[in-house]
Amino acid sequence: MDFANVTAASDPQSIFIGWLDRFSDYLSQPNDRDISDVFSDGGYWKDLLAFTWQHRVFDGLVEIDGAIRASAQSARPCNLRPASGRPGPIARRRARRSVIEAFFDFDTAYGHGTGFVRLLAGDDGHLPRAWIVLTTLQNLTGVEERIGRNRPSGDEYSRNETEVSWKEARHLARTFEDRDPDVVVIGAGHAGLVAAARLARLDIDTLVIERAPRIGDVWRGRYTSLTLHNELMANHLPYMAFPQTWPVWLTKDQLADWLEFYAAAMELNVWTETTFETGHYDETRRLWTLTLRRADGFQRTIQCRHVVVATGVSGSLPRRGEVPGLADFRGEVLHSAEFQDGADYRGKNAIVVGTGNSGHDIAQDLARKGAAEVSMLQRGPTCVISLKPGASMIYNIYNEDHSIEDIDLIAASIPYPQLKDIYRGITRKAAEMDAEMLAGLAKAGFKTYFGGDDAGFQMMYMRGEGGYYIDVGCSEMIARGEIRVLQASDSAGFEADGLRLRDGTLVACDLVVLATGFHNMQENIRLLFGDETADKIGPVWGFDDHFQMRNMWRRTAQNGLWLTGGALLDSRIFSRFLALEIKADLLGILPERSALPLAGWDQ
Repeated sequence: MDFANVTAASDPQSIFIGWLDRFSDYLSQPNDRDISDVFSDGGYWKDLLAFTWQHRVFDGLVEIDGAIRASAQSARPCNLRPASGRPGPIARRRARRSVIEAFFDFDTAYGHGTGFVRLLAGDDGHLPRAWIVLTTLQNLTGVEERIGRNRPSGDEYSRNETEVSWKEARHLARTFEDRDPDVVVIGAGHAGLVAAARLARLDIDTLVIERAPRIGDVWRGRYTSLTLHNELMANHLPYMAFPQTWPVWLTKDQLADWLEFYAAAMELNVWTETTFETGHYDETRRLWTLTLRRADGFQRTIQCRHVVVATGVSGSLPRRGEVPGLADFRGEVLHSAEFQDGADYRGKNAIVVGTGNSGHDIAQDLARKGAAEVSMLQRGPTCVISLKPGASMIYNIYNEDHSIEDIDLIAASIPYPQLKDIYRGITRKAAEMDAEMLAGLAKAGFKTYFGGDDAGFQMMYMRGEGGYYIDVGCSEMIARGEIRVLQASDSAGFEADGLRLRDGTLVACDLVVLATGFHNMQENIRLLFGDETADKIGPVWGFDDHFQMRNMWRRTAQNGLWLTGGALLDSRIFSRFLALEIKADLLGILPERSALPLAGWDQ
């Protein structure tokens, strides 16, 4: 059978139902069934809390079989069925292979889940088998999100059954005058607000603190030309999509204002102009004691069960690095986080140190707004890809005819090895389409490459690496000579009036912008909670041994401490699982680490 030739609507359905029955039989009696009847030899199983209470990927028949045997006894998966309210099975081409894609629902001992499968055509006498299976916990038994048909009724206001108005109730909820929250979220950027919205929909009392004067200032305060480099359809926030009138490419100020509106519409409890001062965790009582300082100087001590840090994957601490001679420079020095508008430097000479997204955006802004001469100091090769058609291919799946919730499951299902192959293919194709642009950069002396494993910018992002640029016009300016390229290897260092090159030439400048990135989120943990906690948690972001993001959206080595961040898409997808795991802990059903289903199997 070749799925490429499957056209009748009944064929994908019958093929999928046959597989689902075999998978159900295997889960109910794994010791008496053969895993090879369900999974292909090179198959993958990815679980997000549903079976294992972990974020895990299992590779190959032996590993999948062992993990299912170890987890199914406690999870007790049952009642597998085609997913309700989601698209039916469909034949597609994915990664140059013919597959059938389908969604399914299931129940477990503690909740309800949704899965996604990609089936390959049978071979060697086998029936169609799974190439990729994703299983996700969607809700806990007896605990449904307060959305849709389960939304609050508002009867107390519509029937005048309360003496407290909605506005007064919101004030009491937001001020926490009569109670402490269950959860404190540090940071009211998109990741913090999305996490808070998920928690609130599970009736978890949550406080978000933000040191800036307004919600959204983390975006509002960046350089004026900043625009998102992925498309609107991939960036919706949970429960509230962007307006259909909005442009494909969002500016930072549009997003900032939307976050402020989102917090109000979601009825989130946010304290702005609030500084986190100290935090101590009592392991015996499993309780945080936090000291917060408000704008008026009032100090509030709060005790809570959980703390979610949402200060950004790259952290919020600028990395300035060691730039030879910069201390001797007499002009103005800014980090990219401090730079605002190129118009402020009309007629001036500027050097931008760093050639990632921010470095290019700032150099382009300076050149377009009248700087006399703009140079970029390149310290290493840069992965450059066009925004369209190149980088946009990463998010093509969000243009398919599915709801964003369905596409999120498909996106989350792809395991690291397959993801790397997909990104390699996209990078190769983009390089062909961008050949003229890349040739122009090379002629201008700008060094490019395609990232580690030639997997391109998106894999660099996921690995926590910098050094990539999604081109929105700066590459053309470099190729035309409107922005000069300097190589760090040709530099002798800065001095009072500019950058001295090894050949003796002085590149005079009035402004140096350090587009040198930010410290890892682990350093934010160090600043907030001290060395012991930061070292205990370890590195943040990038892949762990199980090809999952290190310490993100799940339990860390520090009880009661959680991290969230990433792009809007990442925050939307994985905040669900963060909220469910916290809810499970508050309900007392989250297993201790030593009692996790795979605790013995992993050893």
